[in-house]
Amino acid sequence: MPTSVNTIRLKSLKKKSTLKQILKIMRRFQKFCGVVYSDLTRNKRLLKDQFINKTFLALTLLSISIVVLIAIGLFYKSIPLLNSASLSDLLFSSEWKPFKEAFGFYSFIVGTLWVTAISIIIALPLSILTAIYLSEYAHANVRKLVLPLIELLSGIPPVLYGVWGVLVIVPLIQDRIASHFVEFSTGYSVLAGGIVLAIMIFPLIISIIIEVFDNVPQELRNASLSLGATQWQTTKKVVLRKSFDGIIAAVVLAISRAFGETIAVLMVCGNLAQIPQSIFDSGYPLPALIANNYGEMMSIPMYDSALMFAALLLFVIIFLFNTISRVILYRIEKRNT
Repeated sequence: MPTSVNTIRLKSLKKKSTLKQILKIMRRFQKFCGVVYSDLTRNKRLLKDQFINKTFLALTLLSISIVVLIAIGLFYKSIPLLNSASLSDLLFSSEWKPFKEAFGFYSFIVGTLWVTAISIIIALPLSILTAIYLSEYAHANVRKLVLPLIELLSGIPPVLYGVWGVLVIVPLIQDRIASHFVEFSTGYSVLAGGIVLAIMIFPLIISIIIEVFDNVPQELRNASLSLGATQWQTTKKVVLRKSFDGIIAAVVLAISRAFGETIAVLMVCGNLAQIPQSIFDSGYPLPALIANNYGEMMSIPMYDSALMFAALLLFVIIFLFNTISRVILYRIEKRNT
């Protein structure tokens, strides 16, 4: 009898040990499966991140390659003109006689500079004063109401600005303004182009300057006010000084935008290939030259290459101004972080 009891106990002990071993093996297997699953999940996440990174890298490289291809294409089309005349003759000669293959771009460059300079002179003070009011003085409700209206200006098609310039600005200059300074003016002038262009770049300058003002730490304003400075003194001595680089960046970006505007300027500048002697004279900016003559370029030898060279000039100028403005804005953001 005792022997049978011991045998039963021994068997039960063996069963328990076997169960323990089975449970131990199952735990190890479960742990192994968990490790494998976590590794698979981690690898899946890494693969997804790598896919997203490579996709965005490919899109970035595609964007860069498009810009590079545009520059290469414009340069390639400009080679016949560059081989027929020196770069200095092209840039500093004002003789424009396509039938004689005389392509001097100086008058067009000067016309572009006239229109751009007038637009900046008009738009910059108005933009700074408006930005100061909206950022430092206006109530929040006023700011919420006015800012969308200003941004709405940037969404208006350029041709509407051109029509408005023809109907309002050109007659105003001809009948009311030019008669006090010159004997005769048609109103179609670099001044008209500058006024229309100033209104077009007005929202761009304001939005950048307001953003720069908002990046000025509030602690600096509070410190100035606590020392007894008035609101205007704080704005002038603290906010404007701190935002000087940002204002320069806004101006540079606006210049690049002004250089590229075409339709509105084409409609109000007069489009005469001459060097304007005053703001009431007609001018012929580079974008207007390209838009106005591109359709007939195939009938005249070298005309195609000349217009592509004008486009290349615009491309280089706008690219340089955009790069400078972005570098300045990047430095401001880096300094404020």
